[in-house]
Amino acid sequence: MMNSMSLSFILLFHSVFIATLLLLSHCTIAQSDANNLIAQTCKQTPYSNLCVTSLKSVPKSSTADVQGLALIMVDIVRAKASATLKLINQELKRSPELRRALRSCAGNYDAILTADIPEAIEALQKGDPKFAESGTNDAAVEASSCEANFRGKSPLTNLNKLVHDTSVVTSAIVRLLL
Repeated sequence: MMNSMSLSFILLFHSVFIATLLLLSHCTIAQSDANNLIAQTCKQTPYSNLCVTSLKSVPKSSTADVQGLALIMVDIVRAKASATLKLINQELKRSPELRRALRSCAGNYDAILTADIPEAIEALQKGDPKFAESGTNDAAVEASSCEANFRGKSPLTNLNKLVHDTSVVTSAIVRLLL
């Protein structure tokens, strides 16, 4: 026959087991809801695969609402624009024959980083998505303008396309807030 201590242990173990199962199922449901919001949001953008992979690469996207997803995408655009500007500065040292086009691109990316991105962030934080859309659209235009400076494939083609495409995705997410 079981003593009361054994019975207490079994009941405690059972309670902990049930609580763990409930917690895991809640986490799974919450993660599923986050994945659904990301998928639903990204379906409404022109580059849905880029959108999904970009957002899922940032852990805090799993708890974000649409406005939060837009802010995360703005941060992604900023990171990609910063990487592009860094490459531009490296290419300026290596490729004197491209100096004119690269300097123009440096101006484009400086505008993205000092004007377009801050405008988008401030507008989203203040709940004014119209200005955020303008900033992200401008970033896409700046990346395309940089590429056009080269009259053919530039050393920045892949990064210009990535900044353009992530900016367009961001703009489409912001538009959902209008």
